[in-house]
Amino acid sequence: MRLYAPWEKTFNKIATPFEHFIHAQTTTGLILMLTTVIALFLANSPFAQTYVDLFHAKASIAFGSWSLTHSIHHWINDGLMAMFFFIVGLEIKREILVGELSNIKVAMLPILAAIGGMILPALIYLGVNYGTEAANGWGIPMATDIAFAISALVLLGKRVSTALVTFLVALAIVDDLGAVLVIAVFYTEQIQLNYLLMAMGAFLIMVTFNRFGIRSALAYFIIGGIMWYFMLLSGVHATIAGVIAAMAIPTQPKLTTLSFLQGTKNLLQTYQSRAQPGGKLNENQKAILQNIKDKVDAVTSPSAKLEHSMHLPVALIVIPLFALANAGISIDFSSIGDTVATPISLGIILGLILGKVLGIAGVAWLAIKLGIAKLPQNSTMSQIFGVAFLGGIGFTMSIFVADLAFAGDEASIFEAKVGILSASLFAGIFGFLWLRFSSKKLTEK
Repeated sequence: MRLYAPWEKTFNKIATPFEHFIHAQTTTGLILMLTTVIALFLANSPFAQTYVDLFHAKASIAFGSWSLTHSIHHWINDGLMAMFFFIVGLEIKREILVGELSNIKVAMLPILAAIGGMILPALIYLGVNYGTEAANGWGIPMATDIAFAISALVLLGKRVSTALVTFLVALAIVDDLGAVLVIAVFYTEQIQLNYLLMAMGAFLIMVTFNRFGIRSALAYFIIGGIMWYFMLLSGVHATIAGVIAAMAIPTQPKLTTLSFLQGTKNLLQTYQSRAQPGGKLNENQKAILQNIKDKVDAVTSPSAKLEHSMHLPVALIVIPLFALANAGISIDFSSIGDTVATPISLGIILGLILGKVLGIAGVAWLAIKLGIAKLPQNSTMSQIFGVAFLGGIGFTMSIFVADLAFAGDEASIFEAKVGILSASLFAGIFGFLWLRFSSKKLTEK
């Protein structure tokens, strides 16, 4: 008898794109958790200096006289993370076009809750750090780590409704969109307009590809790479190129559903008529199977195929490398209390915990009371309160914004990471336990 992990039990019988997305995020969250523990171990072990030196080592890409040289840490944060932002862009696009954000009545609650969960944490952080240089970190507690948050919710299994999972996914997607806009607008260096225009030119080429029906992933990858390079030189954070590139990827399949059904039906009938005694596969049948495979590819949009195919490398390579490069902080437990009490760390902790809970649950409650939105099916305000705590798991995006907000200021970055890790750990554990026990009582009634 095969034993399934909790997340496998929950979604083993479901094969919709939405559940595939949930499963991918759950896997990412668990891998992220493991690599974070490894990073913290390395940073506080006898290998600490080797660990630091590794990510500060220089690496170059060169073609003839042209070369681009950065530290490995920089390549991960500005290069590989563009792939992560590309996936974020595809997810945002899918949710707006055909997902939970496509129906404004359904989307109203997570949209309003997400806005509240972004504004209030930023205001709380600013209140703690008002009038200091550290105030520039106001964007850090705005973010929610979708992988960690969904992982915690999915592990609760049948104790939470599908509608509640959907609410969190929609909320996190809106949150991601907000984080992308904040990074692009407020955490951008001095803009080099000529390079920015070149980047936009590359984007227009990708849009032209889309309009002319070009569906080759390689074509979009090449032009997208050029756009990333120009964005890097423009002063706008290069990872934004990933989100912009995602907007140009075609969402329409080459073959309509009706044509696919009719064509596949005819091919299957032909396949059956060509069957030989003994069930041995002949050349005609092999050709028919290849034709069916081609039709399956044609009925799936390039956007959906890329989102599906890239989730695994992003989950197994990009996100773990980001965690290894950024989550490792050397902790002096004798002074950890002083670090947590610094304005930066305290502002982040209060923002991610108090701000997220009041922003998400408070705005959701107000929207429901005013009749603007409805509570997710088979859910309670108590569960929304638990989800609001899970929204306080900042991690990936929060660490990313911290590096931008305090670029070159290692002391401030350290304080920010301590705050992010502390708040995320507390929010994740408390939110999980709250939902675990409050949902159990509801089930028993």
